[in-house]
Amino acid sequence: MENLLNPSKTPNLFIPKTHLFKLSFLHSNFNPQPHSSFNRRPLSITITCKVKTSQGRKNDGKNISKKIVLTDSAPELSNEEIKAKPKGGGKAWGVIKKFPKRVLAILSNLPLAIGEMFTVAGLMALGTAIDQGESPEYYFQKYPEENPIFGFFTWRWVLTLGFDHMFSSPVFLGTLILLGTSLMACTYTTQIPLVKVARRWSFLQSADSIRKQEFSDTLPQASVSDLGVILMGAGYEVFLKGPSLYAFKGLAGRFAPIGVHLAMLLIMAGGTLSATGSFRGSVTVPQGLNFVMGDVLGPTGFLSTPTEAFNTEVHVNKFYMDYYDSGEVSQFHTDLSLFDMNGKEVMRKTLSVNDPLRYGGITIYQTDWSFSALQILKDGEGPFNLAMAPLTINGDKKLFGTFLPVGDTDSSNVKGISMLARDLQSIVLYDKQGKFAGVRRPNSKLPIEIDGTKIVIVDAIGSSGLDLKTDPGVPAVYAGFGALMLTTCISYLSHAQIWALQDGTTVIVGGKTNRAKAEFPDEMNRLLDQVPEIVESSISKKPDNIGG
Repeated sequence: MENLLNPSKTPNLFIPKTHLFKLSFLHSNFNPQPHSSFNRRPLSITITCKVKTSQGRKNDGKNISKKIVLTDSAPELSNEEIKAKPKGGGKAWGVIKKFPKRVLAILSNLPLAIGEMFTVAGLMALGTAIDQGESPEYYFQKYPEENPIFGFFTWRWVLTLGFDHMFSSPVFLGTLILLGTSLMACTYTTQIPLVKVARRWSFLQSADSIRKQEFSDTLPQASVSDLGVILMGAGYEVFLKGPSLYAFKGLAGRFAPIGVHLAMLLIMAGGTLSATGSFRGSVTVPQGLNFVMGDVLGPTGFLSTPTEAFNTEVHVNKFYMDYYDSGEVSQFHTDLSLFDMNGKEVMRKTLSVNDPLRYGGITIYQTDWSFSALQILKDGEGPFNLAMAPLTINGDKKLFGTFLPVGDTDSSNVKGISMLARDLQSIVLYDKQGKFAGVRRPNSKLPIEIDGTKIVIVDAIGSSGLDLKTDPGVPAVYAGFGALMLTTCISYLSHAQIWALQDGTTVIVGGKTNRAKAEFPDEMNRLLDQVPEIVESSISKKPDNIGG
């Protein structure tokens, strides 16, 4: 003992107390045979010793205790470290913790999402078939209880479920919200984890794992570094770690499904905003009259909020039409001026069909026309404005008429001259007996005498049919469709992954792709053919010639 402790540096060192254990005792507690985790017991050894030195230190006589724990398993927790498990509510707490995952699993179910999409499509088709925004009396007549459609569909279904305003009804909006929730759940539970996995650099260290890929090959006398250079030239992202290689390309294709879901959510959000936050209205204004935008526009949903532009006054300066050579109407135009609250003209434009006017988020469309009045001279007096009434309207075929009394207007049997017009370019006149008297064009200044009365057609005053609307969801819908087209094209990009392992002078290569599986082996063979072969060369050593 003294030789081991080097007595020159620690003289008079002695250990008065020593606890010795037989080796067989230690072996019995440290049997290397595998044990069950329930049979493991830690071995505790306590060593107490008294150390003295010749210098007589202050710790002389004190016992120094050390506790050594030898075990092949983790030590048990002390009583203070053990947390009390909930006795009564443990199962309930587990159910609560699992509830969000179960809800996400249900919402991200593909058949459920497909069913929701078909439901939305069916409701949209139904909203197209049912006239929207009509009065209740209209639906009473169109869908009577005495003759229900399909034996059950009556006006009660339309008004109770809100099918008269389908795209802002609770049924449609609820289904749309459910579909949006399913898309978000699918993105969170499926698409985002797939992208995270695709972005990881996953090196395969086993040749068998590489050979199990969809494509595999072996390159004798090759270098994994040369393979990496070839793959980089083909557009792959290459990573090297020792003898292992990992490469991928087309990662954007993995992001595309997320983009498709976000685009669909944007389209649905924009459509919902359009249905619940818009204003719409229609007006037929004779030439020369005014109207205020806010008096025409009406809200379509609970999110509709008027703007400052609603106080704008619109003046119809002129209405006129263009005609084909056959005499049919080809186009009609309205010259409009917009005035602010101070009477200042802020905008002027001549709009026509498919060429609307836009101001302050409000769009004014040219949609229809009518015949307002006929301006005439009677026996040189006037002009007089005779109101034109619609007689028959069948699509584009319209007929308007007016009546000019002749003689005693206080008589119970008033007779006069009848005037009929199909458009603004010609007027057909009939006498008191209803016989044809002639045709005159407005502004022709050509008089016609009927029953002793001389008449001149001065002008035909038309009315402009305008549709006004605000649609705050249009930018979101357009952006959503643009993103949907872009991400749909990107989703067709293949995400290819390649692994390689250097085994001596041999390179084992394997790879897989999620799309274009038929073309992938051809591409891989083309790339592997470009990998240079390593040729061993021996340099012969020649003896040095020493010249004298």
